[in-house]
Amino acid sequence: MGNLRLLNGLMDIQALENWLWDAACAIRGPVDAPKFKDYILPLVFLKRLSDVFDDELARLTEEFGSERLVFNLLEQERESGHVRMVRFYIPENARWESIRRQTTGLGQYLTDAVRAVARENPRLSGVIDMVDFNATAAGQRIISDEHLKSLIDVLSRHRLGLEDVEPDMLGRAYEYLLRKFAEGQGQSAGEFYTPREVAILMARLLEPEPGMRVYDPACGSGGLLIKCHLRLLEKYGTRTGEKSSAPTLPSQIAPLRVFGQEINPATFAIARMNAVIHDIEADIRLGDTMRQPAFRDAVGRLETFDLVTANPMWNQKFGQELYENDPFERFCYGAPPSSSADWGWLQHMLASLNERGRMAVVLDTGAVSRGSGNQGSNRERDIRKAFVEADLIEAVILLPENLFYNTTAPGVIIVVNRQKRHPGEILLINASQQFAKGRPKNYLTEEHIETIAQIYHTWGNPAGAKDLSPIHAVITREEAARNDYNLSPSRYVSTNDKQEVLPPEEAMVLLREAEEERAQADAELRRVLALLGLEDYDAQG
Repeated sequence: MGNLRLLNGLMDIQALENWLWDAACAIRGPVDAPKFKDYILPLVFLKRLSDVFDDELARLTEEFGSERLVFNLLEQERESGHVRMVRFYIPENARWESIRRQTTGLGQYLTDAVRAVARENPRLSGVIDMVDFNATAAGQRIISDEHLKSLIDVLSRHRLGLEDVEPDMLGRAYEYLLRKFAEGQGQSAGEFYTPREVAILMARLLEPEPGMRVYDPACGSGGLLIKCHLRLLEKYGTRTGEKSSAPTLPSQIAPLRVFGQEINPATFAIARMNAVIHDIEADIRLGDTMRQPAFRDAVGRLETFDLVTANPMWNQKFGQELYENDPFERFCYGAPPSSSADWGWLQHMLASLNERGRMAVVLDTGAVSRGSGNQGSNRERDIRKAFVEADLIEAVILLPENLFYNTTAPGVIIVVNRQKRHPGEILLINASQQFAKGRPKNYLTEEHIETIAQIYHTWGNPAGAKDLSPIHAVITREEAARNDYNLSPSRYVSTNDKQEVLPPEEAMVLLREAEEERAQADAELRRVLALLGLEDYDAQG
C-alpha cells in the first residue's frame, strides 16, 4: 500500500480526492467524464466489502484461534442460508487480492465477481451488479481490460477496511466525482446530490430521535437519510475501541428506520450502497414517487413517517392530470401549476407525515414568493396561503447563492411541523451571507451550520447573539397575510443593501406560469364566447 495522509488514523479528504483523481485518470479517454463514477464507485464499494471481510476474518481467526475453523464455520452458515459471522460473505473470486492477480479477461472477470457477490448476498442484488464491465458499443469494448487493470492498480493503493476510512467515505467519493466531473452537465449533478453541509444542516434542524421513521421521497444517492443517521450516532453513539472508525449505537438505543424512493436506477443503486456501508437497514425502493408512491399500507393509503427530509428536483413539470386524478388524495390544498411541482412535492410529503411529523425540504427560492402581489388568483400563492392558514409552516431559511451543483441560484429550506412549537408564528432566517467562498462552489462552515441551527432551535434567541445583527424575524400569520403570503426571508430581514436579482431559472418559471395562466384564460374566454354563439370571434383581438 502507498503512503497515506491520515486523520485520526483514517484517510483524510485530500488523500481521498487525490486517489479518486488518479482513478479517473486511469479510465480517461474511453469513458466520458460524467460516467467515471459509474465504474469507479462500484469498484470502490467492492473493495470496501472485500477489505471489511478480510478484517472480520482476521478478528474471527484471533477469536477462534484457527483460520481453517473460521472458514468451516462460515461454510456451515452459507449452507444453512443464514450468514451471521460476517456482514457480507465475499466469494474467493471477488476478493480484492484475487482481482489484483487477474491479468486477462478482466472485464468479464469483474462482471462475474460482482454478480457472485450479489448471489451470495441477496441484499446486494441490484446494487453491486448494475455495471457490465465487459459491455460493448458499436462492437467495441466501452472500457478495455488495459484501462480496467490501470483502475484496479490505482484502487489497490489504499485499504478501505474498518480502521482505514470513515463509513461516509462512499458519500464523500460520490460528492467529489460529481463536483469534479459532472459540472456543466446541467440538471444531472444537482438532481442526485445535496451538498454535504446542507444535508448536515437539515439533519440538525430535524434532530432525529431513536426509533424514528425517516423518509425521503426523492432520495438520490441517500445523502439526506445518511446525515440523519449520522446525527443520531453523533448524539447517542459510543466508540468501542481506540481506533474505531465510527461510533455505534448502544443496544438500548433504537436505530432510525430509514425509507427512500428514487426514480433513477443508477442513483438508486448508489443509495443502497451508501446504506450498506453505513450499516443502515434502509428500505430504498426504485420508482416514480409522484405517480407511483412505493410506501403504502395494506389498503393502499400512503404510509406516514415521523420525519421527512428531501431535496426534490426544483420546478419539475407534471401535467394537471397527475394532480386532478390522484388516487392518494395528496393535493387537498390545490393543484400547483404545470410549470413547477414544488408545492406538489410539499403536499406529497405532508400527506406522508404522521400526526406529529416534521419535515425539512430544500426548494428554489421562488417556492415561497411566486404569485404574491399578483392581481387575482395564483396557484402557488393560494397553496402557500392554505399552508399558512393551516399553521403548518414553522420556518423558512434562505440559503446562500452558489451552493448547489446544478445552479448558482440560492435555495430555501422549508420546515413544516404538524405540532408547531410556536403556533401562529413563522420563523424566517436570512442566511444568504452565511457562507465561505469556495471554488467552484460556496459552502457552509460548521460555524454557519451551528448559527442557523441555534436560531431555529432557540426560536431566534441563540446564546451569545446579543451583539450580532439579527438575521432572522418571527412573523405572525396575520403579517404573512398582509404581505400576500410572501414568505421569502429577504423580504423581512435585510442583510445588506444589495438589490435582489431574479435568477434566470426563476424568471423562466414565472414566464411559464404566466403563459399557463393566459392559456387557461383564453380557454375560458372561448368557452364563454361559444355559449354566446360567437365561436368565430377572434379572441386574440
